[in-house]
Amino acid sequence: MGNRQLIRGIIFDFDGTLIDSYEAITESLNHVRSAFALPGYAVEQVRPMVGHGLEKLIAEAIGPERVDEGVRLFRQSYAQLCERKTSILPQVKQTLDALDGRGYQMAIASNKPSYFARDILKALEMEHLFVEVLGPNDVERPKPDPEMLETIIMRIGLSPEETVYVGDMPLDVEVGRRAGVAVYAVPTGSASRDDLLQARPDRLLHRFGDLLAILPALTGAR
Repeated sequence: MGNRQLIRGIIFDFDGTLIDSYEAITESLNHVRSAFALPGYAVEQVRPMVGHGLEKLIAEAIGPERVDEGVRLFRQSYAQLCERKTSILPQVKQTLDALDGRGYQMAIASNKPSYFARDILKALEMEHLFVEVLGPNDVERPKPDPEMLETIIMRIGLSPEETVYVGDMPLDVEVGRRAGVAVYAVPTGSASRDDLLQARPDRLLHRFGDLLAILPALTGAR
């Protein structure tokens, strides 16, 4: 699996793979915790909690019985600050521009709601690079279920063999495996290199820009 000569489409995770949104998430999560008279978290405490969906994040932060109210408070706060408190990770913009120029179709499959992802992409002037942006609000089952990836692959008209998934967590390796696509892991998010090695991705990148050494220009690309 994962013959790079076949790959024509690249699906990316979002948080920790393309963007650093941990400061914004931490601030909004602390807004929720303060509403329940709980002390705030440091960014490094929040980093490993991210990536499994908002409901799980809130349940871990304030308890499962308070999830509905916590999600509402989080969304209110995050909508106000996510655009200005989120940054592009190193090498991402240049690499995506180059891959776009090489003719790859690119998409995002994230457990962040897609309306937040689209707002952030617009603010970072990257939304034109992606043909699809899906979140848990667009499907019945979030990652690690493969539904998001399968939907994107179908919409862009490629096969799993022509697609690679790029993420920063063992969960991303799992979802790629379940969708039947090659998986490249990058240690720029919440998981360590050792964690990612144990998950056995097809490739473990040193840095995001390594994609340019792996994925050549497609025949007939502009």
